[in-house]
Amino acid sequence: MEIRTVEHTADIGIEVQADSATELFEAAARGMFSIITDLDLVSSDVTREVRLESGDLEELMFKWLNELLYLLGAELLLFSKFEVHTVHEGRLEATVGGETLDLAKHEMTTEIKAATYHQLAVREDEGSWFARVIFDV
Repeated sequence: MEIRTVEHTADIGIEVQADSATELFEAAARGMFSIITDLDLVSSDVTREVRLESGDLEELMFKWLNELLYLLGAELLLFSKFEVHTVHEGRLEATVGGETLDLAKHEMTTEIKAATYHQLAVREDEGSWFARVIFDV
């Protein structure tokens, strides 16, 4: 599994490679939260179940990452553990673990407002999975 940060004009993005679709979605979430804060300082005491449906993989990735950002904004939850159980036929089922944001413990390095559709790509090529996501910061 490989995660690279991608510089973009006024935004920031990631490119992710993995051996499976589930690993790809886990790595994309990990990559996004690693831009937001130091994941080594985030425990996984609180869990949430995430279930999403979509017409294609790009839209599913878009919904997945924005759902996690929603939980950060609405419940002040930072996540460091991502276990995607299913990415199949337009469905994603996952368990995420994290903890409540504590500014005394967690330094917020970059605020991500949303994942975008700009240059969004999710594909499989000869058994290897690839994703590119640009975030609005």
